[in-house]
Amino acid sequence: MFVSLHGRGRLRGCLGHIEADVPLVTATAMMAEAVTAEDPRFNPVQPHELDGMEVEVSVLSPLRPIAPDEVVPGRDGLMIRRGRHAGLLLPQVATEWHMDRPAFLEALCQKAMLPAGAWQDPASELRGFTVQRAAARIRA
Repeated sequence: MFVSLHGRGRLRGCLGHIEADVPLVTATAMMAEAVTAEDPRFNPVQPHELDGMEVEVSVLSPLRPIAPDEVVPGRDGLMIRRGRHAGLLLPQVATEWHMDRPAFLEALCQKAMLPAGAWQDPASELRGFTVQRAAARIRA
């Protein structure tokens, strides 16, 4: 499951817990707290930013092997792993950025800090998933 924060129409943080090793409610609470301060791409969220911020929770289906030609942008989220590199993109990333299949696969490689086209390498493990999403706006 992933918790995403959006402020003023832009991503403000996104962190997740992929393993199903704790109850969903526990993982959601952990990630909701962590995303406000621990996403390394962003400064910690400040109290004055909360009013109007959107919180989105994405619950992932089990990850399954997927062939690149089976990927449907906007429906499928993807995770790639090769060696010590791994990256994950939620399905809504493709929709929000108007990505077709090749662009989504390339963005996944970039997220994993893999070379372009690494999704075509047999040494890369590609897994797909779907999500159930819910969102709410914070009124502070």
